[in-house]
Amino acid sequence: MSLPAPRPISVAELDLDAPDGGVLALRPAPGGPPVVPGDVYALVRLRGRPVATVVGSFTVDEDPAEVLAALARRRLTDAGSPRTDAEHLAASDRAARPTDPASDRAARPTEPASLSTDPEPRPTNASPHLSVVLATRERPASLARALDSLLVQDHPDHELIVVDNAPRTPDTHDLVTRKYAGRVRYVREDTPGLAVAHNTGLAAARGALVAFTDDDVIADPHWLTALAAPFAADPGLGCVTGLILPARLRTPAQILLESHGGFAKGFAPRLYDPARPPADEPLFPFTAGSFGSGANMAFRAEALRRAGGFDPATGTGTPAKGGDDLYAFVAVLSAGFRLRYTAEALVWHHHRDTWQDLRNQAYGYGAGLTAYLTATLVRSPRLLPALLARLPRGLAYARAMTARRGETEDATGGGVPGEHGTHHHPWPAALSRLERRGMLYGPIGYAKARMRTRRGKATP
Repeated sequence: MSLPAPRPISVAELDLDAPDGGVLALRPAPGGPPVVPGDVYALVRLRGRPVATVVGSFTVDEDPAEVLAALARRRLTDAGSPRTDAEHLAASDRAARPTDPASDRAARPTEPASLSTDPEPRPTNASPHLSVVLATRERPASLARALDSLLVQDHPDHELIVVDNAPRTPDTHDLVTRKYAGRVRYVREDTPGLAVAHNTGLAAARGALVAFTDDDVIADPHWLTALAAPFAADPGLGCVTGLILPARLRTPAQILLESHGGFAKGFAPRLYDPARPPADEPLFPFTAGSFGSGANMAFRAEALRRAGGFDPATGTGTPAKGGDDLYAFVAVLSAGFRLRYTAEALVWHHHRDTWQDLRNQAYGYGAGLTAYLTATLVRSPRLLPALLARLPRGLAYARAMTARRGETEDATGGGVPGEHGTHHHPWPAALSRLERRGMLYGPIGYAKARMRTRRGKATP
């Protein structure tokens, strides 16, 4: 089966002075080619802060900055002036408080109900030591690109750890110990599997906070600072996740993936609190895919260790094929910690570029989803009654969401190349079938991986 062949889309960053203000800068995405006439996908910033995305098109006779700025101003002014994370959460806190103490929680607005009703704590000036763990396997070129972006972070106190997972060649070792000697720590882990590699990195980490990313990203220079800031403001926070945008949209597979959501979780901050389950997610905390993704996540080291770390029978490189990040999110929430998403912590992701890559991804996502659920129930059987109790509302919610797929996104979360559910880049039925097949396979894959880790004397 072949994909339709849309034109390549330039990826850019547009910085505005104000929602209705002038253009401060228009530049290609980090490390990307120049913006050329045709379609452009642009991250919109307000004086550097990510607030939205837009998609536009310009000709050789037009100024791309003005074309995109006009689209951005319309999007932002229609939505109102974008708030900072603190302003958004404080407003949601006020809206979420009922005027009648006896009022039912279900009567509250659904958006604020997903946010903590605790008063917004004041951040401290402390900047704790932070460890960055990057697991990799046989991709030295993309690893070098990722490390270069991590070495120019504006966070004042961090270390970089590369975990070389089940290497077949010395290429990663040679790259890290030669080009990055003294700046990046090299750790070898011979047991294949992303979760095993992450646990090895966690064990080696010296920081009070541990961030994880992948070798196919470019990190924004402010990434680590934005990830660390919420921890300083909230001692009960166990995890922070951030925004993931496409670094390239050159091939049909890349465009199709981003057209149907990619890895982005929008621009509105969210605070997930196990003490106050969000009303708009009936399966919480089992809806872990909405919390973030493994290419952009950080944990309070103590919280992640208390939750047992990552399940070594999950993740890329194991028969489970994925789910390691989702498992960790739920484990930390189940241990009583909060999780926060912030779009100010940004990385640019290099999507895989072929049709076969997309097929593998669809199957792997389905398998990883049910593998993580299996892992969660195997390792925390006390959660089974909670999952069973949530299933009826969760199924009704899923049907309602499916019925709304044709609707466009809100003004701050749209701007994908081809809105979700439209026919600009329709999602092939074959990929949906692959994802469902993966979901059926996931528990089997997890069982296989778990037996393999036991044979290899990994901690189950």
